[in-house]
Amino acid sequence: MKKGYIVLIAVIAFFLIIFMWVKNTYNSLVTEDENVTANWHQVEAEYQRRMDLIPNLVATVQGYANFEKSTLTDVINARANATKVTIDADHPDAASLQQLQQAQAQVGSSLSRLLVTVEQYPDLKANQSFLDLQAQLEGTENRITVARKRFNDAAQDFDTHVRTFPANIFAGMFGLQYRAYFEADAAASTAPKVKF
Repeated sequence: MKKGYIVLIAVIAFFLIIFMWVKNTYNSLVTEDENVTANWHQVEAEYQRRMDLIPNLVATVQGYANFEKSTLTDVINARANATKVTIDADHPDAASLQQLQQAQAQVGSSLSRLLVTVEQYPDLKANQSFLDLQAQLEGTENRITVARKRFNDAAQDFDTHVRTFPANIFAGMFGLQYRAYFEADAAASTAPKVKF
């Protein structure tokens, strides 16, 4: 009789250990997946902040009658194109991230051209509203960089866990998939040419 209880306790303990191991593996995968999603929402929030600042910046600059209209049009069009890009927030894939990254790079490029053009307008450079918006925009660009890095770090942690054994078995069973990263722009690998 004692031998039967010992075997029963051993079997129950074995299944309890297996259950706890599976539960902990699954819960850690879900936690990491949710962390990636939360970091993605932060990236979106920072991009939205940038999009919200652009109309104010354009309105401030438009007050200067001689300002180049084509530069403002480029900024407005880039913003409009970037707001059209939609991504599944729960599972952004590589193609969607690439499309978003290209649209946001176009926004950044047009804003850079705008800020370079502003150098030709001393009155505008001295305008306090413009200076405040410029400072907010610079801060937002830094926030975007930080948010993208945090997203990539969270995606890397999750992807590493999803690809390791035995978590890869459970990830496949529960539909948890590899998450895409933000990548450097292709132009970033080319050094700028400087002429004196």
